[in-house]
Amino acid sequence: MSEPTSLEKKLAHLPEQPGVYLFKDADGNTIYIGKARILKNRVRSYFQDSSDPSLKTKILVTKIKDLEFIVTDNEIEALLLESHLVKKNQPRYNLELKDDKSFPFIKLTVQENFPRAFLTRQHRKDGALYFGPYTAAGLAKETLRLIHRHFRIRTCRKPIDGSAVRPCLNYHIGRCLGPCSKGHCRREEYRSAVEKVRLLLEGKTEVLTGELRTAMMEAAGQEKFEEAAIIREQIRTVESLAEHQKMVLNSTEDADFLGFHQEGSRAALQLFTMRGSKVLGRQEFFWEELEGFQAADFLAEVIRRHYLPASFVPSEIWIPMPVEDQSLLEEILSRKKRRPVRIQVPKIGTRRRLLRLVEKNAHLAFQQRFRVLGPTPEKILSDLQRILGLPEPPRRIECFDISNIQGTNSVASMVVCVDGVMKPSEYRKYRIRTVEGANDFASMQEAVYRRYRRLQDENRSLPGLVLVDGGKGQLSSAREALDGLNLAGQPLAALAKEEEALFLSECKEPLRLEKTDPVLHLLQQMRDEAHRFALAFHRKRRQKSTLQTALLEIPGIGPRTARKLLTRFQSLKRLQQASQEDLEKAVGPRLAQILAHHLKMVK
Repeated sequence: MSEPTSLEKKLAHLPEQPGVYLFKDADGNTIYIGKARILKNRVRSYFQDSSDPSLKTKILVTKIKDLEFIVTDNEIEALLLESHLVKKNQPRYNLELKDDKSFPFIKLTVQENFPRAFLTRQHRKDGALYFGPYTAAGLAKETLRLIHRHFRIRTCRKPIDGSAVRPCLNYHIGRCLGPCSKGHCRREEYRSAVEKVRLLLEGKTEVLTGELRTAMMEAAGQEKFEEAAIIREQIRTVESLAEHQKMVLNSTEDADFLGFHQEGSRAALQLFTMRGSKVLGRQEFFWEELEGFQAADFLAEVIRRHYLPASFVPSEIWIPMPVEDQSLLEEILSRKKRRPVRIQVPKIGTRRRLLRLVEKNAHLAFQQRFRVLGPTPEKILSDLQRILGLPEPPRRIECFDISNIQGTNSVASMVVCVDGVMKPSEYRKYRIRTVEGANDFASMQEAVYRRYRRLQDENRSLPGLVLVDGGKGQLSSAREALDGLNLAGQPLAALAKEEEALFLSECKEPLRLEKTDPVLHLLQQMRDEAHRFALAFHRKRRQKSTLQTALLEIPGIGPRTARKLLTRFQSLKRLQQASQEDLEKAVGPRLAQILAHHLKMVK
């Protein structure tokens, strides 16, 4: 009978207490974090055949090689700890919110004698009024700009006691009432402006416009036409901002509506944000690798990942279906907000109609993201296979380019694309050794030969496609290199810049793809990336060559010392920034003094 593994031993001794569990793979990486009311029951359920797990769970279980757990006093503490650990570790099989950011509030400091309004991303209990969060930061900034322009409350942070000799520039350009200097603004006048701003931000535009129209008529009746014109502009501002808040719900509570559309492993979610009875904005989230998440599980994960770490929690969260731990989530969010928070599924009425609208938007966003904007990488590679007549889709593509100036410092680059995604960690660069002068064809042949000879020597697999930047000449050179390695069957193509034509060894005439073809876009992306990478490497070599020449002109510094300095400091800038001590370590005290003198002259 074999000895039980470390994982089996841990499964056998799990406590019957609430807590958090962390699953790890063979490399010790945390791949999933969850919470449990009873750790023993929850963790063991993953390994029981009768539990009928989802596809995601089946995949997860095959990866689990070890586990850790943390015991807590109750399930609420477990949920909070789980949220913190997921955000810190970002495990592979936990749901990830791509739009992970805080949204701005407009803060009105009513606790001050002369309040001001400004943007902030922190919501604190400090006596000020907070309006938002605004999911569209542009709307928040535009609102604030109009407030300062038309209601003229201050933007400065300095204490206001009326002792300033003269008001600041904002007063003179009509952006502030000037409360800092006596004789320009009475406190009552300033408070009236602040009250108007408060009504505007609370969405009480009808009340505000009514008051402003009355004030405008009174000013006009007293022939204060300039004041009446200012009030008229304030009315226009209020009406303009109200246009951004047309969708109205008969409720004074803050509420969020979540709707989503899922097809296979892809999903799009829309979160409509309602503040002060009006829909103020929306957020979009997209996923491409849900790997078997069921709809209710997916929605529960979204609520936990979005609201537990958030700085603001609405009073109502409306969702299309019940979710796991719904009452527990309500309890913990209520504690966070210090007011009751409800998570509910609307059945009838205005809320149900609005939720359907959110779901419709999620469906449209899904179509735009995953259908209209282009096919999947798998579809693009399948089409590339068909176009080139390859035996299978080229999951790995390697692309080469050459860079030199009048034949000097010739270099080659190779960039890599795997499953339609660029892999910078696998890029390679080559200094051309056997070619003199500007001979791109011979340089291409050398780079391709060196790359695939090394793969052969290391017994590594070849790519599904080799792509070179250029036309027939570069294609022929690359083919000669491959033939010299007995790799005649290696798929090879060239993409010419000017014609955007695709050259193949087997075809006399080039292939011309439609400009909108995603296959062409993928090949262009690789070609352009190889060109960028080669150019950057060539520029770096050229700078080093120039620096080496300059160093050789300094008395006492020969080729060997120049190479030593280049290896140690890499660039002229770093050489100039080096301390005298660093220079002495590199070349000794005497040469260091001479070098420092010449570097000072260069500056």
